[in-house]
Amino acid sequence: MDRICIDDLKIFAHHGVFEHENINGQNFYVNAVLYVEAEKAGLTDELEYSVDYGMVCGVIEKAMTEHTYKLIESAAQNVAMAVLKCSTLINRVDIEVRKPEAPIDMEFRSVSVKISRSWHTALIALGSNIGDSRAIISEAVRKLEGCEYIRDLKQSSLIVTKPYGYTEQDDFLNGAVLCRTALSPHGLLDLMHMIENDAGRTREIHWGPRTLDLDLIFYDRTVISDPDLIVPHPDMQNRDFVLKPAAELMPDYVHPVLGVKVSELLERLNER
Repeated sequence: MDRICIDDLKIFAHHGVFEHENINGQNFYVNAVLYVEAEKAGLTDELEYSVDYGMVCGVIEKAMTEHTYKLIESAAQNVAMAVLKCSTLINRVDIEVRKPEAPIDMEFRSVSVKISRSWHTALIALGSNIGDSRAIISEAVRKLEGCEYIRDLKQSSLIVTKPYGYTEQDDFLNGAVLCRTALSPHGLLDLMHMIENDAGRTREIHWGPRTLDLDLIFYDRTVISDPDLIVPHPDMQNRDFVLKPAAELMPDYVHPVLGVKVSELLERLNER
């Protein structure tokens, strides 16, 4: 992917752990690398197909000066998200915030934090069978859509399904959302757990009744297997209440482990 680079943008701001840093302020330097598709801009010589780096510099300055942070990690995060959101043409951004006047009683050139943030595609399954399930799911979707780290959210139709695994319970209302997110897989999982907890979710019976169930089914073409998170969801190919909404939103997506389109996985399950 092509890159637009901004080097050593000097900004006076008030970030630091110590009170005198917040009061007096100091100079910071920001380096930014914007990942874009620049071919069309190069062929047409039209700004509308590229990113106005002057505008981006203004966005960085505002992000660095509108709040005071104790940590330059927080300043870098705020800058990265502001840049990502300022143009749909920016797919990824690398940000370095340098602090050459940091309060260190030794000779040094600079202290800096470097981070990389980008947009990822995620599919999240929705389910509920306690309370007003339609309203609970609607509120969960509203919270996802309202998160600054999520954009371009699309919701599937909601379907009524029989319980899976533990069958001595009411029918479920199920669906899914497809979105773009700047959160990591585990960051997105934390957000999903927060939304579940806000809905009164408890985990007393495996596969048991729940006010709200959010499962991360796909995250780009990433494969994750750790104690807290498995992606793609390990049993999604056997669950029509996952496959039907998934096939509605992303029928041609190829399962990164099974190597089969979502629409074909649904067909195979229906044949069984």
